Amino acid sequence: MKKLLSLALGAAITLPLAASAQSLKIGTVDMNRAFKEYSKTKEAEAKINAARDSAKKEFDDRADAYKKALEEVNALNKQLDSPALSPDKKTQTAKDRDDKINNVKNMEREITEFRQTRERQLQEQAMRMREGIVKEITDIVMERVKSQSMDLVFDKSGMSLNGVPLVMYSRDNYDFTNDVIAALNKPGRVSTLSTDTTLPPIAPATHSPATGLKLSSPAPSASPRKP
Repeated sequence: MKKLLSLALGAAITLPLAASAQSLKIGTVDMNRAFKEYSKTKEAEAKINAARDSAKKEFDDRADAYKKALEEVNALNKQLDSPALSPDKKTQTAKDRDDKINNVKNMEREITEFRQTRERQLQEQAMRMREGIVKEITDIVMERVKSQSMDLVFDKSGMSLNGVPLVMYSRDNYDFTNDVIAALNKPGRVSTLSTDTTLPPIAPATHSPATGLKLSSPAPSASPRKP
């Protein structure tokens, strides 16, 4: 009798839970696909790439100016090695050489700082745009949640810490990714995303033209010779 009573109570508890689960309105969306197929994502990527190219040109210009200044130091070193140089001329040439060496050291420091600053700025811009795009997609999803009175929405592209998809299986009719993408790319829809990639100017190195950033390259590290 006790066993039958226990089974009866278990069934009484399970049935309401099952009925409640069946009444839930569930949806799934592929956030990764929505991100990639949103037109603003392609626009943002193009803007970031253009800003990166511009920064690279700036760095290359600075690096060229640095190399020229280094060549000038080396040329003065050759003059100082000449036995035909008069004492007065040698003194003046050594002074000029020392001034240029100080300038080269300043340029090397400024090039390194420039590269680090531009890298940080580009990374911050890319992150800001990504966050803005994700917010717009999330807003569209939440509009669907409210209009359809949905109870649960899962991201189909999400992965667990073990690298296993969070959504192992879902019915096709649960997925509304296409609707999200269509809403995002709807002609005339006002987007709040800013794709401005204007980078603030950085003062050029001493006696060098405005220059650029090569994100994957270190600053020149050759050291001028000083007897």
